Amino acid sequence: MTQTPQDFAEFEKRITEEYVSLSRRLQQTARFLLDHPQEVAFATVARLADNAGVTPSTLIRFANSFGFKGFSEMQKLFRTRLVEELPNYAERIRAVRTATGETPDSTQLLWEFAEANRDVLEALPSRIDPHDLEEALNILEKAQIVHVLGARRSFVVASYISYALHHIDKRAFLMNGLGGMYDEQMKAVGADDALIVVSFSPYAQESRDAALEAEARGIPLVVITDSNLSPLARQADVCLVVHEAEVKSFRGLTGSLCLAQTLAIALGVRQEKSRETSSDI
Repeated sequence: MTQTPQDFAEFEKRITEEYVSLSRRLQQTARFLLDHPQEVAFATVARLADNAGVTPSTLIRFANSFGFKGFSEMQKLFRTRLVEELPNYAERIRAVRTATGETPDSTQLLWEFAEANRDVLEALPSRIDPHDLEEALNILEKAQIVHVLGARRSFVVASYISYALHHIDKRAFLMNGLGGMYDEQMKAVGADDALIVVSFSPYAQESRDAALEAEARGIPLVVITDSNLSPLARQADVCLVVHEAEVKSFRGLTGSLCLAQTLAIALGVRQEKSRETSSDI
């Protein structure tokens, strides 16, 4: 008999480990549950099924496949997570409003975006593993050139990373795919270089292809993405997961840009320290 997860962290780990063996529908369910944990905490099975694009019976089957007696028992883990991890009552109230379908009028929109992004930034440091952050910096520091790729919505973050790396005197190249030449730009990545790929759902094919090639060629790969179930996570040497704010289906980039800035400045600090050490010898 499948053992029932005792907390959300264990459940998330189990989903990540067993994701590849799940059916297509259960994979679709897994992605939705982990990408919308606040909504799952309060919404009904019918509403969640509708938003996830699956049937209510699929949600129940998903819960049963992980050892829960029913959907309600699984939902309790999401509610417990909400109480224990979210920073304040404002975010919890917003989660309830999202789940019940209530929406503010247009004059409140700026406030809602600002509050949602503020909460993302407050939670970001506790959700990024310090070991992963340091390992990502190790990869970037050793690289001769850091190549950065982000297609579509992710391009904003990728272009900022490239910009910031240039300003700390780290050789960087933005893979912009100009003229459809992603493949050609990928071929320019050398054995002593590193690749950063920024990709959010639905995960651009160009980003997936670059990650697969990096894995095949043994090029160190840092991925910034929005879920441990991202198809790029499996190829990454380091995967940094950022949960962005989502207001009325519009997803922000605040957390990803903050992480990008942190990587660049922390790398700059490392380089400066290394130069000082060398000059003292």
